[in-house]
Amino acid sequence: MSEQNKKTVILLLSCKDQKGLVFNITNFIYKIGGNIIDLDEHVDPVESMFFVRIAFDLESQLFSENELNAQFENLGKQFNANWEIHLEEKMQKVAIFVSKYDHCLQEIFWRQTLNEFNINIELVISNHEDLNRLCEQNNVLFYSFEITKENKLEAEQQQLDLLKQFKIDTVVLARYMQILSPQFVREYPNKIINIHHSFLPAFIGGNPYKQAFNRGVKIIGATSHYVTNELDEGPIIEQDIVRISHNDSLKDLIRKGRDLERFVLARAILLHSQYRILTYGKKTIVF
Repeated sequence: MSEQNKKTVILLLSCKDQKGLVFNITNFIYKIGGNIIDLDEHVDPVESMFFVRIAFDLESQLFSENELNAQFENLGKQFNANWEIHLEEKMQKVAIFVSKYDHCLQEIFWRQTLNEFNINIELVISNHEDLNRLCEQNNVLFYSFEITKENKLEAEQQQLDLLKQFKIDTVVLARYMQILSPQFVREYPNKIINIHHSFLPAFIGGNPYKQAFNRGVKIIGATSHYVTNELDEGPIIEQDIVRISHNDSLKDLIRKGRDLERFVLARAILLHSQYRILTYGKKTIVF
């Protein structure tokens, strides 16, 4: 098939490990006219679980995303599997939540200009006005909601209404300094990506970098994960660290931590936008 007449399809699947999985799945792709261009699988021997990500090319006029899921349904049920089928070309609609820190948002905007992510940034939502101008400079819609203890649930419902209006697929918390309610999280299971420092569970509370500096830590890090109702304990997508020495000041720690947060969140968004992540319990399989 010519480059102009093909589309790339991504299949993500997990189920109990059993005989015939790869044969039956690849045979299904062959029968619908697909040509496999990438296959990556993993078996967890402890849980006896099978995970796979397959990318295959298909004639453009053959099957929509919904039709492919319908075609695969019988086989998926046969293996009692969880699966997703996506068209690689389909851009995910993303909403970014921020507060006052701008470093993660700046990084996302910059990488978006380089077309690194398979996303469209539809809007930015904040509980402060500070980053409005930055959004204007990048031609992204900005919405602000003042949030207090008294109006938190009402404000969240207004935010959810906005997300539904824009048909948002994924929410990115780019240093959003609010805890989302269970009602909010329920609307986007494994679709909310967060970033935070990796001091947790140590140095809980305000000014963790100062606490870490006073303790003389030798390593600091950042973690990006999916949001669940267990605070900062959702399935981890990406992490990184940097070493600290006695020569580093508190300002150095903050600068290095800020850089890590930017890079780690960007990598997590990239992996998510390329459909490379399967969640299983509190863990992820990242292909």
